[in-house]
Amino acid sequence: MAHTTPKLIYFIFSAILLFTSCKNANKNIDFELQEGDLLFQDTGTDAIDNAIKSVTATSVAKNYSHVGIAMKSNDDWFVVEAIPKTGITKTLLQDFLDRNTNSLNKSRTTVARLDNSYSQYIPEAINYGLKRLNIPYDSGFAWDDRAYYCSELVYKMFSVQDLNETPMPFETNPMTFKDSTGQTTEGWIAYYKKLNEPIPEGDTGTNPNLMASSSHLEFIFDYSK
Repeated sequence: MAHTTPKLIYFIFSAILLFTSCKNANKNIDFELQEGDLLFQDTGTDAIDNAIKSVTATSVAKNYSHVGIAMKSNDDWFVVEAIPKTGITKTLLQDFLDRNTNSLNKSRTTVARLDNSYSQYIPEAINYGLKRLNIPYDSGFAWDDRAYYCSELVYKMFSVQDLNETPMPFETNPMTFKDSTGQTTEGWIAYYKKLNEPIPEGDTGTNPNLMASSSHLEFIFDYSK
């Protein structure tokens, strides 16, 4: 039986490594953002981010605490989003990506794309957001149109349209601010105490993780890798 020499082993290993690197590079090159793509983001580890993730994580999605929708204007890419302090805004894509990065200085952002059946509704969805620029952020997470939180904005971009026979791509559910033990988390108690508002337990709502678990979405790119 022929013996494999160290040089041959090194050559085979190098070839596999080169092939893998090229394959990953090609994957990144092939990715092109499209209007209507949803950008899900892990916005960090401060008190409110942890509070959101502690009560909204699902078995399908990663732990997301923010979502916006991609649009293009002339040659520039933007994200239409609702964020604290600013409200509904059209943010440059690079500013959105740079807002939250990991230890490797890569954006904690994942891109998901809706089924083709929703393509015809994307222009009006984006238009809905643009018409509401500068409307305040909804810090209390109420399901009304006086202010918007991030996933509420994206949900209503589609729910206000006549989708014909196409089902809504996202769901709502009764909101909960309780953890897996059934107790309201200290983070939410402190948060609503500061707002001087009651905790809206059981009210209609949505969240980035619920949205990310939609069967009508395909995750296609992860900026963190």
